[in-house]
Amino acid sequence: MQPAFDAHDPPSLQLIDECVHCGFCLSSCPTYLLWGEEMDSPRGRIYLMREGLQGEPLSAAMVSHYDRCLGCVACEPACPSGVQYGKLIEATRQQVERRYPRSIPERMYRDLLYELLPYPARLSALRPLLALARRLGLLSRATRLPLPERLQTVTRLGEVMPLSTAQVPEWTPAAGDERLRVGLLLGCIQRAFFSEVNAATTRVLSADGCGVAAPGAQGCCGALSEHGGRRDEALRLARRLIDTFETADVDVIAVNVAGCGSMMKEYGYLLRDDPMYAERARRFSERVRDVSELLQEIGPRADRHPLPMSVVYHDACHLSNAQGIRAQPRATLRQIPGLEVREVPRERDICCGSAGIYNLLQPNAAGDLGDRKAANVLDAKADLLVTANPGCHLQIVAAAQRHGVQLPAVHVMQVVDASIRALGVETLTRAQQGTVQVAGDGV
Repeated sequence: MQPAFDAHDPPSLQLIDECVHCGFCLSSCPTYLLWGEEMDSPRGRIYLMREGLQGEPLSAAMVSHYDRCLGCVACEPACPSGVQYGKLIEATRQQVERRYPRSIPERMYRDLLYELLPYPARLSALRPLLALARRLGLLSRATRLPLPERLQTVTRLGEVMPLSTAQVPEWTPAAGDERLRVGLLLGCIQRAFFSEVNAATTRVLSADGCGVAAPGAQGCCGALSEHGGRRDEALRLARRLIDTFETADVDVIAVNVAGCGSMMKEYGYLLRDDPMYAERARRFSERVRDVSELLQEIGPRADRHPLPMSVVYHDACHLSNAQGIRAQPRATLRQIPGLEVREVPRERDICCGSAGIYNLLQPNAAGDLGDRKAANVLDAKADLLVTANPGCHLQIVAAAQRHGVQLPAVHVMQVVDASIRALGVETLTRAQQGTVQVAGDGV
């Protein structure tokens, strides 16, 4: 039998050797928390990677342990040795996807997801169909049927998916003197279903003195493909995005999706061996900022009007763990008068189970994690859930709804936008199928 890995970018033995198997990662790992299984912990998976480098084949058991990893990289900040587990698991997954013979139904399901999710135009075409299915009550009825778990997850997420049709112009001038020219990533699911978040982000940046370029021709950043082991596809999408923003004449590139920002900050590493793009990717990555990170760098200009309410802020894994951005979203919210920012009272750093498309591939584990996260969020007893990633939004709201609770949830930028425009608390707490439409679509 052939060994697990070939010579094309296998997991790095140098990075593997940095793991001293101390076990500090165990309490941070969601799957170890669920099952207590050593091989479903970061150090257990690293042990399997070493075995693969030593010639062990890709058995079904080995692949299952890799597949069960959420890629939340909560183990990285917990690791005293600084092991770069994210690089290891992503290198391993691209080997698995090229070399492991998945079943035909499994390959077809995965291919369908990747032919759909990274393409905002294809996703947008589904929006009227989803709206019709909800209006006819088809999704709510489907959740009561004995459907396969993956299909159950799709219908539950469809029930709470926002259906905003806000439009963002390709150029929005700064209000007053221009402090900065900012490129805005529109995203895929964000662009198709959470477009009000993009509109709110644009309004906030403009109000704080930034001109905002949002090129309509931009595509996917490649994050879902990279996290799923489809590296060639991810790099193709990354190169296209670099090309697009190189012509946009901007100082920085703002991102309001945690997973996308994490991916874009790694372009320099991922394209390091590409002679045409290595230096361009490095420069691109240096300009990428999460939007809360950017707002804290430049400081507020527009007045923030009072919002007398409480919110519970949920850390998206690829914002807090991968990018190390924890204080900035909280500081951005606390600049709003009257707003009380509460913490998730337990397991704050444990993933909600969304993790890109993990909830579509591993629905049972994701469902258990979603239930735990939703219960912890609700125990904060806040008026509103605030997060910085659409996957987290959907996962937590769907879990709450599954247990009979309608949980209003918005993005950080929607809260800031409501404060700047003095819209009032009611515009944020008015829940409609798990999402909130802030009055005034568009910019």
